[in-house]
Amino acid sequence: MPQRTLGVLGGMGPAATAEFLRLLALAAPAESDQQHPRIVMLSDPGIPERTGAILAGTDEPVPPLRSGMAELASWGADFIAVPCNTAHAFIDRIAPEIAVPVVHIVDATLRAAVRANPEGGWLAATTGTVYSGIYQKRAADLGYRLLIPEEPEQDAIHEAGVLVKAKQPDRAGAVLAAAVRRLWQRHDLPVLSACTELPLAYAAAGLPQERSVSSLAALASACVDVLYAPQATRAGGARS
Repeated sequence: MPQRTLGVLGGMGPAATAEFLRLLALAAPAESDQQHPRIVMLSDPGIPERTGAILAGTDEPVPPLRSGMAELASWGADFIAVPCNTAHAFIDRIAPEIAVPVVHIVDATLRAAVRANPEGGWLAATTGTVYSGIYQKRAADLGYRLLIPEEPEQDAIHEAGVLVKAKQPDRAGAVLAAAVRRLWQRHDLPVLSACTELPLAYAAAGLPQERSVSSLAALASACVDVLYAPQATRAGGARS
């Protein structure tokens, strides 16, 4: 059993958080209950909508994100995962205030994308995430070719995430599939499902799984790397 404790700030949205926990359990090199990691979780679906705040230029999500992460640290978390890509546009600003490091979902996803297809990929994310530039900046730092959908496809991708939150996975899958096929007509590159609802929509879309890089799976894998590392470290995906 790992000696470190993972803190999860979830609820953004609940279905994505549940899927993250499922993938974390699958990724853990455990053969019994006792070999799985200890997790403390705060699910706070009341955190204000992140894309709306980014587009409006407000900081509404910051106080609950800050307090939630601080609470997890006070509960004994040695590091924190937040299964919401858009939230990281705010988390980057407040992470230095938190006593424990954050496993960064954007860094984890881009590392997974580089391994899956070094030639590049499409960014499928909320409009807030795209507007924040958080993926574009980190991709540029890595020298990774990241293509951004044009407005019609971007609107559809964002809608697919909203439909998952509304518990309409079949509609979400149909909307996402149409948008992704249009992207592939332009450039045949994998899709980075960089909104944590989008892996669920992608699964419902019936698209080839090998043509997607799931931010949820990437975050789960990065957390496992840190949890099962031989020594306490901020490497392997954790950064403050």
